Amino acid sequence: MVETKTLPNTDDGLRRAAETLRDGGLVAFPTETVYGLGADATNDRAVARIYEAKGRPSFNPLIVHCADLEDVKALVKWNHLAQAAAEAFWPGPLTMVLPLRVDTMISRLVTAGLDTLAVRIPAGDTAQRLLRAFGGPVAAPSANTSGQISPTRAGHVVDDLSGRIEAVVDGGPCTVGVESTILGLAGTPTLLRPGGITLEQLNETLGTRVSERRATDKISAPGQIRSHYAPRARVRLNAAEFEDGEARLGFGDIDCDLNLSKAEDLVEAAANLFEFLHRLDATGAPVIAISPIPHIGLGVAINDRLSRAAADR
Repeated sequence: MVETKTLPNTDDGLRRAAETLRDGGLVAFPTETVYGLGADATNDRAVARIYEAKGRPSFNPLIVHCADLEDVKALVKWNHLAQAAAEAFWPGPLTMVLPLRVDTMISRLVTAGLDTLAVRIPAGDTAQRLLRAFGGPVAAPSANTSGQISPTRAGHVVDDLSGRIEAVVDGGPCTVGVESTILGLAGTPTLLRPGGITLEQLNETLGTRVSERRATDKISAPGQIRSHYAPRARVRLNAAEFEDGEARLGFGDIDCDLNLSKAEDLVEAAANLFEFLHRLDATGAPVIAISPIPHIGLGVAINDRLSRAAADR
């Protein structure tokens, strides 16, 4: 075990976090989506420790976070569709999967043996400051045990990964609350994972129809394992009514234990999703029953996370 330190969101705290990354340590930090578990993306041993700390299958690739566009272009083969998406959505909750440049120092453990790389530029101020202090690419999946609920607060990370990572930067709660949209641009433009940027937004920005990944497709990007984001409790979806003994997660004007958004605001619901799942799971209830969520806009990403949380394990 290692001592896990909580670092403040200050210049000194971020300097210490960057030094830890340079020394091969693991540092959890907030992005606008969820807390990421960061390691030097060029250090094989450090990246291997991400898999160890999370208990993550080695065939599941990682997202690399960069401070700016020039850093991204040094890692992947760029194209006009990537440029259009970057101009519209970066910094922000969009990850692009592009062909990996052969002259990069990125660890092959990051790509899980694929010839593509998932990259993004996060919008969160803390993430940006840490990336600039570190001065290189940082591999960072969500900072939680693989398959379990993603963290949106520093306390979630400490409760889950304390003793397995060196540090957590406490930058407060995340604003988006669900992971980034993943757009595949190594061939036909494909939505590989729904998230904070919707399919409709991608279609409009790129001026072309973006395909959707099929359930039978091989894993080509992070976050595609069927059982994922799962609490200890069993999850029951589309609960029109709640049953005795269940923890009740509502949406809209409904009597429940916690309400994702009484006003039926999908942005508010996404921001609350993982935090509320953490709270209800902590009650020890055997089942978390969840109200129906509209399958439109950001609701597509919310339902994607919930269907994975409810999948057989």
